[in-house]
Amino acid sequence: MTTTTPTRVWVAYGADGRVVGTIRATDESYTVTMAGASAELGSYPTMEIAKSALHAHLAPGSDWPRFGEH
Repeated sequence: MTTTTPTRVWVAYGADGRVVGTIRATDESYTVTMAGASAELGSYPTMEIAKSALHAHLAPGSDWPRFGEH
C-alpha cells in the first residue's frame, strides 16, 4: 500500500494576468517553480520567503504577483 501526501499549490499571476510561477507546499517546505522553467527555483522554509523569491526572479520593476490557491 502506498500513501500520498497532498500538496497545496498557489499559482502566481503577473499584472497582465499571465501565470508567472507556482509555489507547492509540503509539510517541510515551499517549492517555487517559475513559469516555463524546466527545473525548480528552490525550496524555502516559509510561504513569505517563497513569495519573495518568486518575485525576485521576475523582470526588474515587476509588480508583486497575485497568488491564488488551487
